[in-house]
Amino acid sequence: MVAHLVALKLTLLRNGLRRSTWQVVGLAFGAFYGLGILAVVAPSAVALSMQDIALQRDLTVLLGGLLVLGWWVVPLAAFGVDATLDPMRFATFAIPRRSLIAGLSVAALVGIPGVVTAFVVLALSGVWWRTPAALAVAVPAAVISLALCVVGSRAITTLLARVVARRRVRELTAVVAVLPVMFLGPIMSGVGEAGVSLSASGGVMTRAADVVGWTPVGAPWAAAGEAAAGRPGSAALHLLVAVGSLVVLALVWDRALGHALVHPAHDTVAGHKRGTGMFGRLPATPLGAVVARCLTYWVRDPRYAASVATVPLVLVALWFAGIDGSGLLLAGPFVAFLLGWSISADVAFDGTAFWTHVAAPLPGRTDRWGRALAALLVVGPAALAVAVGSTLVVGRPESLPAVLGATTGILLTALGGSSVTSAMVVYPVQEPGQNPFSTRQGASMAAFTSQLAGWSAIAVLSAPTMVLGGFAVLRDMPALGWATLVLGPALGATLLVVGVRVGGRALDRNAPDLLTRVRSFT
Repeated sequence: MVAHLVALKLTLLRNGLRRSTWQVVGLAFGAFYGLGILAVVAPSAVALSMQDIALQRDLTVLLGGLLVLGWWVVPLAAFGVDATLDPMRFATFAIPRRSLIAGLSVAALVGIPGVVTAFVVLALSGVWWRTPAALAVAVPAAVISLALCVVGSRAITTLLARVVARRRVRELTAVVAVLPVMFLGPIMSGVGEAGVSLSASGGVMTRAADVVGWTPVGAPWAAAGEAAAGRPGSAALHLLVAVGSLVVLALVWDRALGHALVHPAHDTVAGHKRGTGMFGRLPATPLGAVVARCLTYWVRDPRYAASVATVPLVLVALWFAGIDGSGLLLAGPFVAFLLGWSISADVAFDGTAFWTHVAAPLPGRTDRWGRALAALLVVGPAALAVAVGSTLVVGRPESLPAVLGATTGILLTALGGSSVTSAMVVYPVQEPGQNPFSTRQGASMAAFTSQLAGWSAIAVLSAPTMVLGGFAVLRDMPALGWATLVLGPALGATLLVVGVRVGGRALDRNAPDLLTRVRSFT
């Protein structure tokens, strides 16, 4: 069964690459990114292997624990786990759950994240090559750690899938799930300082490693360090914690998967009251209808609510990163960028309901304007509030014109870029009733590629506003701040108009093809 599921995973991936050029491009980008990670990890592991045992132990525990924790948390906050082999598809087959879990676990490693993780784990365990006793423990511990990555990720997402089927819970999860990631800042800060001044950060890093080493994410990595220090009893206890954690997570996944196969998660929101809603408050025109429909999405669809939930996360991230003073003034522009980009998957979120836009027929420009205006009405006040609040928090009200200009310019530019992207690229997204922490087949590659291209374009187009605003803030030049307040909205509005026109023409050409592709995802 394991071999069959792995072969099935490879077949699905191969067929997906043959069917979609975007997946090929995304795979190339992902492979390049993975090679970049390995190019950093491999020489770092070699250099670390030449250090003293205490430093080797501290860094391997923290970095290894961070790797495992990333597998557990990132699916809750980002794209989710790969659902190429969705367990729900096997509900009608008489496959023993243990065989299914074993096959899904191994198949989860088939892909760029799994391969890169396996090489990183191998590199970290190879740090102990100069100490045979530690290496003998590090190799099986690395295998346990790799299993913890996969099994823990699937157990958590499967267990929480039914809980977050409620829309309000999903909105709250979008915020809470990311918060643990923010607490990794002090750990990464300590690791970074270790490379500069071991004496300054060694004590903090050692204490952090002592704590993490007794947790499920760090226990397998601490075992090798204990063996190298001549403490076999302690090494055995760490391995026992790691194995016990793996068994518990496997049991949790088994029970949660068994329940999910019989009772699939579904949205438990009660039916919405019938009525005109937003449609009764806006003009009865094509543009008004699109704006009303999109505003309804923003109110009722948790995928849009998650975008607004990123606002406090950005502020928490900047705080944990130790950014204060002028650096905190970046919160407004950064939030504006994230919120403006939030409609880049609008057509994909429409799903098969996009046929109403195609059949109307609705001019592409009207569709683009309606979506952009609805987003602006919702996210605009949030971005401006962050911009104003950041200047007041750091005590620099004189920087408000520059921050407002940069924030407004980036928001409008991002909305323009999103208007083009969503008219050209669609990829599978979660549908009602699916695990909200899953990523459907083909989604990761297409999303990664479109986002990388879109982010790069927005960064280049926003550069004049950011450079001018940066000089105004850093050089304390109020005149440049007022110039930014003029340039930012003017340039952003121009780029929004251009983006709407380009996206509108692209939508006029691609609408039937986009609908066909969206329907193929169902």
